[in-house]
Amino acid sequence: MTVAKVWHLQNEWPIGIGNLPDENPPNEAEWDQWLGPAPKVPYNKNRTYYKFRWFYDYSGGQLTNFGVHYMDMLRWCLGQDAPGAVTALGGKYVLKDNREIPDTLEVLWEFPGPTLVVFSQYNANSAGGNVDTAEMELPGTEGTMYLHIGHWEVVREQHRGGEVAAKTPLDRGGGQDRPRGTSPRPAIEPRTAKGSLDTAFHTRNFLDCVKSRGKCNADILTGYLSTSATLIGNIALKTKSYLEWDAHAERFTNNEAANRLLSYKYRAPYKLG
Repeated sequence: MTVAKVWHLQNEWPIGIGNLPDENPPNEAEWDQWLGPAPKVPYNKNRTYYKFRWFYDYSGGQLTNFGVHYMDMLRWCLGQDAPGAVTALGGKYVLKDNREIPDTLEVLWEFPGPTLVVFSQYNANSAGGNVDTAEMELPGTEGTMYLHIGHWEVVREQHRGGEVAAKTPLDRGGGQDRPRGTSPRPAIEPRTAKGSLDTAFHTRNFLDCVKSRGKCNADILTGYLSTSATLIGNIALKTKSYLEWDAHAERFTNNEAANRLLSYKYRAPYKLG
């Protein structure tokens, strides 16, 4: 497997989350507490419940919102902990709301394998990203796995077989040298399975581990690894860089300016530790 892809597709055009004006907070003290260590800014309803995810002071956007869940699944499928490099492009291209996060974004990581992982966020169109309209796709040499919310499917690859022909300008007909569906060797068998979105399973597992002192299915390290991969994607976007990542040292090895973005100064009187 050389690549894994995920999509966050939602057509929010033309008004997105809206462009609400700043106003006086319902309660100044509660607004200050809501902001916490983030910079003090005028009250804006879009910076409160749920929509705070569209502002970088409180969130990493859809990359850390949906992206962490996708990254969790893909790391599990790939059997990898952390990427070795990341780059990103995107921005607020079309929506006229007061968001800070992109409405269009591509993030590309390189994991050991090597395997590329691609996160595509398009918020001005909701057309499916692949033939199966799956949120996640893992194409391999023997087949492709499509991961949906609630089920997955494996479709076998159709091998042409043999060496790629060196065609001349006279025999480039554009067709297959071997009819699609035939293969000189067996392909994997198609498979499907169903799952569940019910968070009660995680809750039950957590409570059981509280009693047994066992390790949770999604323990704190798992959450950290999936989250940190998306956070460095945002740093790549902000610095417009290709960044090489040392996951053990938790540092970039080729960009000191990017390293300075791995932490931020808290607003007084808040502090960490």
